[in-house]
Amino acid sequence: MSVPIGGRRVPAGVGAVAGALAWLLGYLLTYVVTAGRIREFQGSFLGQVADLFGLEIPTWKIVGWVFYNAHFVDTAAGGGAGSAVGGDGGFTALLYVVPPLVLLAAGLAVGRAAGAGDPAAGALSGATVLLGYLPLSALGVVLFEATVAGTAVGPSLAPGVLLAGVLYPAVFGVVGAGLAALTAGGGR
Repeated sequence: MSVPIGGRRVPAGVGAVAGALAWLLGYLLTYVVTAGRIREFQGSFLGQVADLFGLEIPTWKIVGWVFYNAHFVDTAAGGGAGSAVGGDGGFTALLYVVPPLVLLAAGLAVGRAAGAGDPAAGALSGATVLLGYLPLSALGVVLFEATVAGTAVGPSLAPGVLLAGVLYPAVFGVVGAGLAALTAGGGR
């Protein structure tokens, strides 16, 4: 399947694969940065007390919350919400650059695959990154949810889908593909 962009046919599969790989790489990078500290907390006295009350949450789910936080999507718990990135005691604010970087790389790959010499047409090819990033973002909102003391805790649904799944890949995929077209010499 291909998508018509700027008079060319861009393989949508390239964008879908690039988007899915960007999402998986972003989660993996977040896992590498945060999992040790999360496990450290889980092994602490407070973590052991939480286990006694059946509040054990797998590390991979908490990493998912942080991954969505890096997209400026809060973790919702009951009526409240918050972020574990930045601030006092939070994870490094450098996590905010992970989603844009992996999506820029995905956009660059799609732009190169599209081979568009025109920066505007090349940039539009980057929108196909949505085809892989959006479904995983929507799925992640559901998979990373946990129940703590009868309360659902996880990435906020609407922002998780709209901000992480649509806005981020649309903006950074398009910019990455536009850069690919510019650096290919078509923007002179």
